[in-house]
Amino acid sequence: MASKLKKMVDDAKEGNSTELVLVDKNIVNILEIPGFVNLKNLTKLVLAHNKIVSIPGNIANFLNLEIIVLFNNMIEELPTTLSSMPKLKILNVGMNRLSSLPRGFGACPMLEVLDVTYNNLNENSLPANFFCLDTLRALYMGDNDFEQLPPEIGRLKNLQILVLRDNDLVALPKDLGELTRLRELHIQGNRLTVLPPEMGNLDLVGTKQVFKADGNPWVAPIADQFQVGVSHVFDYIRSDTYKFLYGRHITAGAAHPPKTNDKSKKISRIKK
Repeated sequence: MASKLKKMVDDAKEGNSTELVLVDKNIVNILEIPGFVNLKNLTKLVLAHNKIVSIPGNIANFLNLEIIVLFNNMIEELPTTLSSMPKLKILNVGMNRLSSLPRGFGACPMLEVLDVTYNNLNENSLPANFFCLDTLRALYMGDNDFEQLPPEIGRLKNLQILVLRDNDLVALPKDLGELTRLRELHIQGNRLTVLPPEMGNLDLVGTKQVFKADGNPWVAPIADQFQVGVSHVFDYIRSDTYKFLYGRHITAGAAHPPKTNDKSKKISRIKK
């Protein structure tokens, strides 16, 4: 296998290729890829479906990297050096074993797409400056353990896609209504009962927009509107009637619906 990998790296080097794609090659350690450290011109690195446990901090020496795909590995933590990569635009670390993101991560200067789907992240996993990622256009956080979404989410003004499906969310912050560029919102499979009226500011109704919210224990008035259609849901949450009901619901402080998803058997939970 090592000789095969070496040939692929050599081919990339000789052809002056700026992309290295090594999918499903049983790679455990990135630094053991023969000749890898010499590929300083790489702009795209795809190492999905391998057995990589950690990312070396010196990945940041690849100053031209724009795309890193590490989907489906065994990574438990990311290096703090990622945030110093000047051209990094797309980072896919979905389906790994992350329980936190590194300190200072929000300093990534160019990051547009972040995929952390199917890990073990929650609201306490995010570094203090996470919501400084104002270049972010798409954030995929489905299949994690979020119960709350920090109100600072409202700072990500350029966000167009936000995926929060299959978490344990019990409420959404009113600050979500500040994401006026949002065109896709996935909140299905959570423990949500109501929507903040401020979400009425969002433009999520139409053929080019996506709003998915099934699999939540909605209060009856919202559930009824979902039966008729998404546009009716948004009309309803903009109404004074709903704002009154919402205020009353929050004041009542009802107990949150119980967790229904047993996540103990998730691949991301299994220890090596």
